[in-house]
Amino acid sequence: MQAIKGKNTKPEVALRKALFAQGLRYRLHDKKLPGRPDIVLPRFKTAIYVHGCFFHGHNCPTFRWPKTREAFWRTKIEGNQSRDEKQLAAVTAAGWKPVVVWECELRGKGKAERAAHAISKRLGREL
Repeated sequence: MQAIKGKNTKPEVALRKALFAQGLRYRLHDKKLPGRPDIVLPRFKTAIYVHGCFFHGHNCPTFRWPKTREAFWRTKIEGNQSRDEKQLAAVTAAGWKPVVVWECELRGKGKAERAAHAISKRLGREL
């Protein structure tokens, strides 16, 4: 697990490029916000978390429970999910809008651009 990256993952970089192409400017991994969101849009008070389907237990075809060390992985993934809930609640309580983007939503050609467009639309920004 030491080789698993926590920052600058492929899905995160793809979404950042798409957001930048749409004219949105952002900050990365802001330590002042709970959970250090992957992308922060200060102008819109929006925190974007890019979650990997496996480590955050997304209910999609990409995620499958491991067959080995089942107890370890169940504890790890359920712990991540409960921590995610607390962090989203804390960000909301701080007056920010949290947005969770899943890895499976960014896979494939043009999906990052569609996700960025959906985020722009949610912010009330028409392009």
